[in-house]
Parts: sequence; C-alpha cells; structure tokens
Amino acid sequence: MKFFARSYFFLLAVIGAGLILSGIWLICLGGTSFYTLFGGLLTVAATQALRRKPSALVFLATALIYCVAWSLYEAGLRFWDLFPRLLAPLALIGNGFALAPVIVGEKGRRVSRISAGICGLCFLGMFAAAFVPHPTVEAVPSASYAEHKGNNAPGNWTSYGRTTEGLRYTSYDQINRKNVTQLKPAWTIRTGDTGPGIDQNTPLQIGDMLYSCTPNNIVIALDADTGATRWRFDPHAKSPFWQRCRAVSYHQSSTATGVCASRIIMTTIDARLIALDAKTGQLCPDFGNHGAVSLANGMGGMAPGFYFQTSAPLVARNVIVIGGWVVDNQQVGEPSGVIRAFDVTTGSLVWAWDLGNPSITREPPPGQTYTRGTPNMWTTASYDDRLGLIYVPLGNATPDYYGIERPDWADRYNSSLVALDVSTGRERWKFQTVHHDLWDYDLPAQPALVNLAGNVQALLLSTKRGQLFLLDRATGKPLSRVVEKPVNTSGGIPGERLSPTQPYSEDMPVIAEQLSETRTWGMTMFDQLACRIAFRKDRYTGDFTPPGLTKSIQHPGNIGGFNWGSMSVDIENNRAFMNDIRVPMEVQLMTRSDFNQFIKGRAPQTDGHGPSPQLGTPYGVNLDLWMTKLGVPCSRPPFGTITAIDLNTHKIVWQVPAGTSEQLGPFGLKSHLKMPIGMPTYAGTSTTAGGLVFFAGSQDYYLRAYDATDGKELWRYALPVGSSATPVTYISPKTGKEYVVISVGGAAHSKDRGDYVIAFSIEKKS
Repeated sequence: MKFFARSYFFLLAVIGAGLILSGIWLICLGGTSFYTLFGGLLTVAATQALRRKPSALVFLATALIYCVAWSLYEAGLRFWDLFPRLLAPLALIGNGFALAPVIVGEKGRRVSRISAGICGLCFLGMFAAAFVPHPTVEAVPSASYAEHKGNNAPGNWTSYGRTTEGLRYTSYDQINRKNVTQLKPAWTIRTGDTGPGIDQNTPLQIGDMLYSCTPNNIVIALDADTGATRWRFDPHAKSPFWQRCRAVSYHQSSTATGVCASRIIMTTIDARLIALDAKTGQLCPDFGNHGAVSLANGMGGMAPGFYFQTSAPLVARNVIVIGGWVVDNQQVGEPSGVIRAFDVTTGSLVWAWDLGNPSITREPPPGQTYTRGTPNMWTTASYDDRLGLIYVPLGNATPDYYGIERPDWADRYNSSLVALDVSTGRERWKFQTVHHDLWDYDLPAQPALVNLAGNVQALLLSTKRGQLFLLDRATGKPLSRVVEKPVNTSGGIPGERLSPTQPYSEDMPVIAEQLSETRTWGMTMFDQLACRIAFRKDRYTGDFTPPGLTKSIQHPGNIGGFNWGSMSVDIENNRAFMNDIRVPMEVQLMTRSDFNQFIKGRAPQTDGHGPSPQLGTPYGVNLDLWMTKLGVPCSRPPFGTITAIDLNTHKIVWQVPAGTSEQLGPFGLKSHLKMPIGMPTYAGTSTTAGGLVFFAGSQDYYLRAYDATDGKELWRYALPVGSSATPVTYISPKTGKEYVVISVGGAAHSKDRGDYVIAFSIEKKS
C-alpha cells in the first residue's frame, strides 16, 4: 500500500509541475495565474507527502479551498462551468487525503479521512448532477400560453414547412401533453438507400399517402396508415458528394384531371427538375423532356457535384422556384446562384433572376451564361400568396473567406433576404444581415411567415450568426430595432475591405454569446487549460473577427447559430420554437505555397470544413471546429439548445439543452453517458395544438416530445440510429388517427447510418 501511495504522490507532483509550466505559458499570454498557483500547491503537497511531512494535508486543504473559491468567483453557480474546474481537483485532492496517512503517519488520520469523504461525496454529487438537465433559461411562469382546442379534421402537409409559410405547425391535439407517453411505433419501413449521403428528408402527406425521398433522390409513396409502398421511383441520380434530399414538393391542378393532375416535384443531386404523377409515380409526359428538365441549361461549365439541389423546391401558384447548392471555397467563378421559376405543368422557364445581370430575365443570350459566382439560395424559399412575394434567403459568393476581388453585386446581396415577385421574378425589396461576408454566414433556413398582434404580417428570419430578424413582409422594414454597430476590423489580410459596422437585431433574443477565456471549456481542468491557452494564442476580437494569416476564432462558426432546419410556430400563441448550434471554429488563411504544403496527404474538403483551396485567389483556407484534443468543444455548454420565443414580447420563455452525450465522447468514442449537456442540433422542430414540440435532430438517437409551455421533456423514443430530419404530424383520412413520422438516416457527426422511416401513434381504445 505504501508503494501505491508513494506512486500516487509522485504522479501528483508530475501533474502539479505540468500545471505550473502550462500555467506560466498562459500567464505569458495574458491569462489567469490560477493554474500555476494551484499546480504549485499540488506539487508542494505531493513533495511534503513523499517526505512524510504531515504538512502535506495542510497544502492539500489549501489547494482545495483555493480551487473552490476561484471557481465560484470565476464561474458563479453555473453548473457546466463548474464541472471541469472542480471535478478533477476533487478527485486528485480527495485521493491525496485518502492516501496521505499511509506514508505520512497517524497524525491527522481522522481529519484526512473526513476530508477524503467530503471530497468523494462532492465528486459523486457533481457527477450525478451531470445527468440532470440544467436549463439555460428557466421557463417563465407568467409567460402567456393559452390552451386552445385543436381541430382534428384531416389536412395535408403539402410543403417542406407544411405550407409555404414555413411554420411546421398542425392544429391536431389527439396526441397531447397528457397522453404523449402512450406514443408507440405504428409502422417502420426501410427505403433501401443506405448511401452514400444522409437521409434528411421531411416527408409530405397528401390524403392517405406519404411521399418520402432518399439521399439519392429515390421517391417512395407510402400508405399513411401502414407504411406499405404504393409506388417507387428511382431517377438514378449520382453526385460525388453531399447527397441529400430534404423534401419534395406538391402541386394540385385546379382544372386538369387524369394523369399528373396532382404531381410530385423533385430536384436532384445531378441538377435535374422532375415531375411525377402523385398517384402512380410515373414521369409526367407533358413536363420538360418526358418528365424532366436539365437545370444545367444556361449555367456554363460545371464539374461533377459543383452545382445541384439538396433542398425542397418551392411551388408557388403555377411556378416551381429553385436555387442551387454550390461547393464551398473551391474556386472563384463557380456556377451561378441564379433563381429560376419553371412552369409547373410544362417545365418551361417562366423567369430568371440573375442578381449579377438583372437584364437577364429568362435564358441567357446566346453564347453567354448566367453570372457565375453569384450568391446562391441553397435552402428553401417561403411564399406569401396574398402579396405574391417569394422570400429568397441568399448565401455568400464563394470563396467565402476572401473578398478583395469580390464584385460589387456580390457585396450588395451576400447573406441577404430578397423578396421577388412571383409573376415576374423582379426584386421588390432586400434586407442584408452581414456586410461583406467573410465568414460563410449564409442565410441557411426557410423564413417563417408569422402574424403578430394587430394582424401585422411579419417574417421571422434566422441566421447562422444566431441573430433573429423580424421584418415586415410587404416592405422588408424591420419590426424590431436593427442597429449598425461598430466591429473590429484588425488582423485581416492586407487589402481586404472589411465593413466597419454590422447589423444587429437589438430587440430580439440572440442565440449566441461572446467568447472569453473564462467561457472556454473542457471535460477536465486539463483540456480546459489547453483551450484557454489556445484562446489566448488565437486571434479573437469578438463578432466578425477577420480571417487572416494567423489563426483566428469565429463564433458562431459557419455551421451556426441556426442552420437549415428553420423553426416551428404555434400560431395560436405566437410562440416560435427553434434549435441551434454553439460550436466555434478556428480559421486560418494560408499563402498558396503554405497551403499546398499543408494539404500534402490530405484531400481538400467540399463541405466548408477542413482545408479548402479557394483557387483563383492568393490564399487557401483551413477551417476546423474549435475542439480539445479529446474531441470536445472548447466553448462552454450547452453546444445546442431548443428555445421557445414569445413573438409578442420578443422574449425567451424557455431554453433547454438539446440531447445528451450518450453517442459521443472523447476521441470519437461513444461515452454511453446520458448527460443532458446539450449537443449541436440539425434539422428542425415541429409543433402541434396538443402543446407538444417534436424534435429528433440532436446527436443522441432519440425522437423527443417537449412540453411547449415550459420545455420539459415529456416523452422520448430510442431510434435505431440518429436522425437529421424534421418530424411531421398528420391525421389519417381513413382511420382518423394522428401520426408522427420521422426519417431516421443518421445523426450529424456520427458514422451510424440508416434508411428508416418510422411512424408513431397512440392505439385507440376499443
């Protein structure tokens, strides 16, 4: 036992010495002196123990008191901030108290054992508390939420956001807060498309049929009550990367009968627009060339995978409106971000909006193309039929992280919401969320069209920045205060024309926070110390820290904030529900020669992460999530939340961590620990009149139902793999039963993949 005790104190001395040296490094960078002083106390305590001096106990106690006092001073009572500051010290010092009497002698044995017991109990208590949810914003008891009776008459989920308003709300309350615990699987099907790609599909429901599409654009029509396949269509679409189909669209003719009177509209990962008969799955013979239109027309040369569609097309009146996804940060002059409208019956081009050359209103003149390299819409638009306006969320001109030679038209439109006339495609108004975007802050999500108190027709816009903008639908004027604030412009590359100000939505909640050394994190005090050193070494001057030749921190990162899942809105209570991501990125530009050396043996990335060449510019760029060596984010938890916002008061009514660490852990290993720490989220929420918010896009493998009034988890179901899709709800016109359906194809940042579509319902009592 003495050998073990001496070995432990030798190890404790080594740990203390490491903390001293690393702490000195942090002090030299301008950081806290805590780690050096704490490491010194541990080293002295260990040395005294090895010398058999009872004073070892005094130094252990001093180290513990100092650690607790410093932690409370720096972090307050915020649990996840205290977790890395206290857990490891409690273990180190508690074991020291337990083992010291073995080599020091009997003096102080009783006090030592009591101290060890206290440390052990505190350690176990803190570890146990890690399995209890810690809401970021506690539910507000006085927040208005009126119970309202649902309308359970069968309806249809006809668009990606249920309707073109993008609200993801149903008036059904058969499944409600009182009985949701009885929800069980009703049927499960396998699509057979196991990749490549991830199934992120939100199915449509029309009458007694569901329409699901797979990552490689196989469309499957299913019986809404049994999941039985009615028909299946495979377009044999191929793409070298980024295989996705987030939804198909639907059109019902008001005059035609027979073949293709109702049709399913789909875009593909090899840039085709396809129309299918909704009843049979046959190609519509009157649409384009035997049911398909090539979206490569007018685009010019395109390398495989450099232009296609992943998000649902918008069907508005008699036109299909599409944008397109372009691979990020590969080169200048990538395919155009032109917005085009095609006749829903014939597939002929009705209008085109080329923001780089507005004189092009349909096909480009002979020998020309749509303007290359324009900001694009890779997500789904919204539509207000009363105003005849299509709301187009634009991204950025790629390459994203270099803008010296960016054309003026790109700066005018990057990261902007543009309202287009549905009949002509001409611009009515625009609203910009980032000036001269150098951070890949695309507008990623479908806007939600909401009605505020007094029947004010508004639009709620989410951004990767975590900012929410509330705009007048007709004019684009802010309905909540937007202020141009100065931002730091130092540290970028020579010649970059950085904007001195950026727009901030002052009266709406912000789903992000400024970073600081005290807000860095790690699972233990050791990787938190490493993150503190990294924070001090990197450049970070707050929001919009310019990318440059030295490594900088971007927060929020280019995955958000908010991403493509959009939000859901309880229209009776004007309460919006949204999920977010809170993981910063490290960004570094490199000269061409340095970049070529950097990527030797590595493949450039196509998804905006890792090394990207930015060909045609003097610089390549490397983009990494800011993580510890253990693979844990360096920013403090939660890393993702579900938030409810009262649109009447513009206040957060509750905010809870989204998901647990069960399927993730250090070094990419699954921890199997259900700590509700809040993980990065993808896809979106849907909500019902039953007072429920359904969500499955966290990193663990569950579909959950949250109480819309306070955010409490009421029900969850373990899925076979994770999900990156938005749930839908519907009432069967045959049985009158309410269903919740989710595509289950795999969670983001997970290697586990699936091809499931699962429906849930409550068995009716006979």
